[in-house]
Amino acid sequence: MRQALSAACYFVFLGRASRRPITDFWPIGLDHPLPTVPVPLLKSDPEVPLDLQAALTSVYDDCGYDMAVDYTKPPEIPLPADAVTWADERLRAAGLRS
Repeated sequence: MRQALSAACYFVFLGRASRRPITDFWPIGLDHPLPTVPVPLLKSDPEVPLDLQAALTSVYDDCGYDMAVDYTKPPEIPLPADAVTWADERLRAAGLRS
């Protein structure tokens, strides 16, 4: 990266073969839905929007991750303090943490 990334817990990176090494990126905050990103196909085709939040929600629901993840424990990858507070509030509100 030639410029510093903004502060965020996660990022989406998308590179197009025709624009290498330039890469688009989207910072992801836990308190916002995942973005819809333009997916490149063949050079002559228009980009197709991919709703990452809908895709993640669908996989999470269909694969039963709510049964596989122990939400009483902190995540394996540590979160920044403000994100820990935000996540804890949501988990308590959902009845997944006491």
